[in-house]
Amino acid sequence: MKTEFLQMIKTRRSCRKYKAEQITDEELKAVLEAGTYAPTSRGMQAPYIVAVQNESQRRQLAEMNARVMGVTSNPYYDAPTYVLVLVPGDANNPVQDGSCVLENMMLAAHALGLGSCWIHREREMFSTPEGKELMKSWGLPDSLIGIGALALGYPEGEPAQPKPRKPDYYRIIK
Repeated sequence: MKTEFLQMIKTRRSCRKYKAEQITDEELKAVLEAGTYAPTSRGMQAPYIVAVQNESQRRQLAEMNARVMGVTSNPYYDAPTYVLVLVPGDANNPVQDGSCVLENMMLAAHALGLGSCWIHREREMFSTPEGKELMKSWGLPDSLIGIGALALGYPEGEPAQPKPRKPDYYRIIK
């Protein structure tokens, strides 16, 4: 394994504070493309990726997520871009497929110097009439389930140090 790749994995951290500056189109497209190369069950490429930079839609998404979470703060940490991953509910492995897409995009973001944080509660958000209406407005089928999202942008500040790995994290059985 190339040292640089392992170093990327070891140094990626969740970012919870972002600069207001929007990321470039080139950076966004690179992150999204990385998501399209994630492994998917049977190679079906079932997930849909939706990047939202529109301010009013980001506000709506933040309010929807906050309602599910039971808070008034922005669960997307005021990032300038939200990247949602949705998958047909009848896909072979929707959660696994969507999770692989999200991880690929987080690693690509880190490689580009962007911050990202995996955000939850999209399943609940997109099972509502409001969520279904949003999917419709984006030209998506309303049968999709939300897997997760990324808050994405330029990090404000330095990333946290990694927590020590637990000593019995893995085992090798021969």
